Amino acid sequence: MTNVEVADQRALTGRDLPIGIKTPVRFAPSDGLFAMHSDVLANIKDNFKNLLLTNHGERVGLYDFGANIRPLIFDLGKANFDAIAIQRINKAISKYMPFIDPLTFETIDRGMVEQDLATVAIRITYNVPKLNVTEQGIEIILQAGG
Repeated sequence: MTNVEVADQRALTGRDLPIGIKTPVRFAPSDGLFAMHSDVLANIKDNFKNLLLTNHGERVGLYDFGANIRPLIFDLGKANFDAIAIQRINKAISKYMPFIDPLTFETIDRGMVEQDLATVAIRITYNVPKLNVTEQGIEIILQAGG
């Protein structure tokens, strides 16, 4: 769609064109049926978060979709946790979101949030070169009970 067509659509409807469904999914009759993204960067960040939080076997029809890092939470004390997590994340990015260029990876041990519930945050900064977007950040929280 050209810029003129987008401008025409915006003039007719008074809003930007929807790009993708926001997650978590929620009803939004004003957007059609579900709440939708109209900003490309917000849509990319939402999709990236879903890629990071999805484990293999959770996406119907795409068994290997996702970074598959949640099973690693039980290996937090091991020295190779970061290396394995980075490897899995890079593999998922290269297959499903190759337009993202990851820059940094950091794990943050949040300790025990509740009794017997360990929490770790993974923070990633990334660029989207094709959109000339630099140093975006995303943080996901993983929890393990036991």
